[in-house]
This record gives sequence, C-alpha cells and structure tokens, in this order.
Amino acid sequence: MWQQTLITLRPRSRGFHLVTDELLEALPELRRCRVGLLHLWLQHTSASLTVNENADPAVRRDFERFFNRLVPQGESGYEHDYEGPDDLPAHFKGSLLGCQLSLPVQDGQLAVGTWQGVYLGEHRDQGGPRRVLATLHGEAN
Repeated sequence: MWQQTLITLRPRSRGFHLVTDELLEALPELRRCRVGLLHLWLQHTSASLTVNENADPAVRRDFERFFNRLVPQGESGYEHDYEGPDDLPAHFKGSLLGCQLSLPVQDGQLAVGTWQGVYLGEHRDQGGPRRVLATLHGEAN
C-alpha cells in the first residue's frame, strides 16, 4: 500500500504547536495500514517538525523560549532579512529541528509513545498555512 497526501495545516502564531490530530484527520487511510511507515515532509524552510511531549503545553512554551534564546532575533551581521527580522532566525531554527519525520504505523495508528506527539515549529511571526507531504507505505489490513 502506498498513499501520498498533501496536507495544508491551518496558520498558527509563532511557537510550537501540537498537530498530531490535524495530520491524522487528513489521513483516514492510515486506519487501514496494519504495519508501515508514515513519512512527513514539511515544504517550508522557516518552520519545522519534531516529536515531543503531547500532554503538558508548558513543554511547547519552553521549547519556544529555549529556541528564541538559542537563535535570537535582531542579531547584527546577517544579510538575509528580506522578509523582516524573523526571517533568518526562522531558517536557522528550521534547519536545527528539521523538516521531516518518519513515524511507525501499527494496527491502523501511529506507534508512538503514550506522551509523544508531532509538533509544528512555527518560526515566523506570520507564517501562514503550512504544507506537509505525507507518504504512507506499508501493508494494509
């Protein structure tokens, strides 16, 4: 079984956002997969995907604080600022965290840990909708 779906995530404010449910809603065919992999590719350079804590929203707020300290806006000496002061810092954060995930699928659902969820890191002040190319491959029920 092979399935590829382009998912458009709704626009979000800057920060880290749990998007697991939004992704799964767009992939009803995942329920038919007995065993496989779901590959997610974010088609943007100023946002990121990662897996982390899905229960306590404080973790996502702490992620935002940490990455803003690691890659602050307003640093002098950078050339790439065509789209504003958040432009290059957003690219740095996107590269640090990455734009792709491969997640195991087992018995029609993601085989992630109890407290794991997929985060969208929105690194722009006004990022807009984000596109994720989801490729599911595996053995159907």
